[in-house]
Amino acid sequence: MTHAQPSTPLRTLLGLDDTPPRLGRSALVMIDFQNTYLDGVMALEGAGEAVAAGARLLARARAVGAPVVHVVHDGGEGSPYDVRARIGAVCDEVAPAGDEPVVVKGHPNAFHATELEKTLTGLGFGAERGGSLVLAGFMTHMCVNYTAQEAFNLGYRPTVVADATATRALVSPGGGVVPAAALKTAALTMLTDVFATVVAASDVLPD
Repeated sequence: MTHAQPSTPLRTLLGLDDTPPRLGRSALVMIDFQNTYLDGVMALEGAGEAVAAGARLLARARAVGAPVVHVVHDGGEGSPYDVRARIGAVCDEVAPAGDEPVVVKGHPNAFHATELEKTLTGLGFGAERGGSLVLAGFMTHMCVNYTAQEAFNLGYRPTVVADATATRALVSPGGGVVPAAALKTAALTMLTDVFATVVAASDVLPD
């Protein structure tokens, strides 16, 4: 049986740099690290491990002085994303500290109709400067994916930390089930074709 050979990534063809950025010269965007993903209807496979990885990443970012922006999804009162309730709050392990800004969104793309770009600009990471953004959070195939794409489109250089993301199994259009691990791999692989650099863990990023 003949197996198709992988094609050259568009990033390579476009001459884009895939060298992991220095964390201390990046802005960290923590996306939707909310309690809703730990249990209940929105529980994700590997969410606990991803929160722990996110906590390690966050601690390193704070230690090297990287600006941190927290993003939360507000689905409205009584929803699984109710930011007024415990279910929609940021997990304690990665909760905002000090004056770290929190951006509230209502769409998968954290830049859409939010203060994220304005906030990053205020922190010295305007898109026109091609600043480096390090992204982590939930869900890999949804909000992390679409935020990374928009970051690229705006002119940022996004990097996704794989072990600090997680997702859930979904039913495919053909009726089968796509396991969470497969969906996460597919989402991250898609990003590496053009939109983002993907690193396995935060320790790949130099200070």
